Amino acid sequence: MARPHAVVVPYPGSGNINPALQLSKLLRRHGVFITFVVTEHNLHRAQAAAAAEGAAGGCEGFRIEAIPDGMLDADRDAQDYDLGLSKATTHRCAAPLRELVARLRDGSAPGVPPVTCVLPTTLMSFALDVARELGVPSMVLVAFGAAPLMAQMRIRELKERGYLPLKDESCLTNGYLDKTIIDWIPGMPPISLGDVSSFVRTTDPDDFGLWFNITEANNCTKASAIIINTFDALEADVLGALRAEYPRIYTVGQLGTMLHRSQLDEEASDDSIDLSLWKHDTECLAWLDTQEPGSVVYANFGSLTVLTADQLAEFAWGLAATGHPFLMVVREDLVHGGGALPPEFLAETAERCRVVTWCPQEQVLRHRAVGCFLTHCGWNSMLESIAAGVPMVCWPVFADQYVNRKYACELWGIGLRLDEEVRREQVAGRVREAMESEEMRKSAARWKAEAEAAACPGGSSHENLLGLVKALKEGSLNSEA
Repeated sequence: MARPHAVVVPYPGSGNINPALQLSKLLRRHGVFITFVVTEHNLHRAQAAAAAEGAAGGCEGFRIEAIPDGMLDADRDAQDYDLGLSKATTHRCAAPLRELVARLRDGSAPGVPPVTCVLPTTLMSFALDVARELGVPSMVLVAFGAAPLMAQMRIRELKERGYLPLKDESCLTNGYLDKTIIDWIPGMPPISLGDVSSFVRTTDPDDFGLWFNITEANNCTKASAIIINTFDALEADVLGALRAEYPRIYTVGQLGTMLHRSQLDEEASDDSIDLSLWKHDTECLAWLDTQEPGSVVYANFGSLTVLTADQLAEFAWGLAATGHPFLMVVREDLVHGGGALPPEFLAETAERCRVVTWCPQEQVLRHRAVGCFLTHCGWNSMLESIAAGVPMVCWPVFADQYVNRKYACELWGIGLRLDEEVRREQVAGRVREAMESEEMRKSAARWKAEAEAAACPGGSSHENLLGLVKALKEGSLNSEA
């Protein structure tokens, strides 16, 4: 039987690339040949960040291919860059991907087995259409949780029931988003309209973000199977509801924990493959080594969040007021139009503050010195914090981050909310509470243990990964959904 060959096609943003790369490494370690498809722009970025030395050549059983993302370079600095990228990939990436998969499909390339599966992440559903056109089975990796997936699948119904688009601009500020409760989404507790997604914040019936959200979430069902970076205990109710509609769901998270466990079992030749779009400051780990256990606040707003200079200053002074040492990630493009931390802040906090432009987040969160995570609530960040047993202070801004906050704060007992308007006094108060709350620490420790149990032999994620590999090896996937 020929070796299975999966063509993995992540959306060209860190939040999708990272889990897709982790899953690819796990699949490779179980005998699946991987072609990992990145955009030319991101491959150049990764190489420039000196994080992908040798990555372009991959390693045995793992190769990297690049296709254009369809964007003009002049548009890459636009404030709505992510939506522009989504439009470009949706309308312009199918043709180069089709050409690539067709070239690899029959296995005529030396040392490359025939393609047996196309595996895109969410936001790249055109790849599912390409697979179907070429007669190749497909799976999709959902790069967020089961609850956000279920919520986004129901946005179309929100529109049909008249909740969306919003009637007028006043709905954004008069409390309508918080007071309007949606209590009919299967497997989910009652949720405010504002917590469903950032994309509900529109009065435009033709809003691209809203359309894209609806389309991509529901297009997941075109695949023969859905893979989710979560674990069964974390989202039991909503996973039960999803599986009632779509039986072939593999939960394989938390992927970082799964990958760590597999590294313990073998010497991994793919560890050098890193497609980070920013250069990691690993010296911050040495700084963390000098701090007391559980004493450090870690603050990172992810790869896409854009702050105003005032918001950055409020967060910074709020962290300073906690009295705790803190590690703060300030991307070069974190403040739109440029901006930096106030010089007086840097002078005042020099002895207990470390500022970096990017860092190896999983290692940071798992460091014994870190006691709290100030986060934008991106799904990867949430799961990494859960797997490390670190409580969170939550300030969502985009897409699924509002649903993630709700679950962290109200269902899992490991998060505290910040208001949308950033105020240093509230930042300081919430961070202190998270650092000092025995109850939150116990909840965080319990979820960390659950994540580890899921990744162990016999655990739900471990067994689901084996089932996924078996389906790939036996060719039991269908090209028809």
